[in-house]
Amino acid sequence: MSFTVKIRQSDAPLAVEMGDTILTAALAADIDYPHGCQSGNCGACKSRLHAGEVEMSPYSDYALTDEEKDSGLVLACRAVPWSDCEIAWLEQDEVISHPLRKLDCKVVALEHMTHDIARLRLSIEAHGPFEFTAGQYARLHFPGQPPRDYSMASQPNEEILEFHIRMVPDGEVSSFVYQDLKLGDEVRVEGPYGISYLREKHAGPMVALAGGSGLAPVKSIVEAALAAGAEQPIHMYFGVRAEQDVYLEDHFQALAEKHANFSFEIVLSEPESATDRRCGYLADIMADDFEDMDGSKAYLAGPPVMVETCVGKLKEMRVRNEDCHADAFYTEAEKAKLEEAS
Repeated sequence: MSFTVKIRQSDAPLAVEMGDTILTAALAADIDYPHGCQSGNCGACKSRLHAGEVEMSPYSDYALTDEEKDSGLVLACRAVPWSDCEIAWLEQDEVISHPLRKLDCKVVALEHMTHDIARLRLSIEAHGPFEFTAGQYARLHFPGQPPRDYSMASQPNEEILEFHIRMVPDGEVSSFVYQDLKLGDEVRVEGPYGISYLREKHAGPMVALAGGSGLAPVKSIVEAALAAGAEQPIHMYFGVRAEQDVYLEDHFQALAEKHANFSFEIVLSEPESATDRRCGYLADIMADDFEDMDGSKAYLAGPPVMVETCVGKLKEMRVRNEDCHADAFYTEAEKAKLEEAS
């Protein structure tokens, strides 16, 4: 008995005998499938499973993290089909590898950008350098507090790390940052983590969608693309509830004036008074501007409902699932509810 596997980069369907891995069958069929060790240790055959079921033989957590697995990635050398499948190996610009660092850092700036968002800047004091790709995040350990994940808002080549921290109601760590953290305090930073990062080789249009403090990774992605000389259209939308939640507007307007291919739009979902800004749900505003976004890359970060709604709308506009790179920000309370529901 065999299962049929459709490899998106190959024209002919692949027959995989029960018990065989996708990579074994592909190489036997003379398909030039990217691979290395063939034993689940290197990650060279990392692929996205678009449909079907596979069982994964033992592999190294270095080659495939739990986060990557949860997002739909598999290792072809370890993936044994249990149904007909559709799969695609990751293109080269999707594969990144940075050393995991545990940095000793120091607070050099802490300022309130809005009533509930603070911008934290850290200098790297020891165990650097810190290499990451725009859009990734790190795990921050504040003195006496449990670790929390925050995205870098800074550029990979900058010496100062920047993070945007939202004050969460009854949030233990965010309350500490707002009330107790001081200049000169030590903070440990671990990372980088995350697979929602800039794909620099993509030459098609980009749409960047940020909600609230989700502006941090989107800021890093947009700035990195522009700094690298990206010439394609880059459309950025920043969605917040009301005027009091807007920040860094002047910064992005200046980028728009400097780069003709970059546009920036603020969207208010619940304006408290009359305004000239566009109002409504971010997904609907974006859809009003474009009928078809086939060939575009989308980068999203913000509240889960915003990310999910926008991804759904993008798919309706012919943006492929593998071209939607998203980070949804869950509070610890939201994570607990999800665990209870599961």
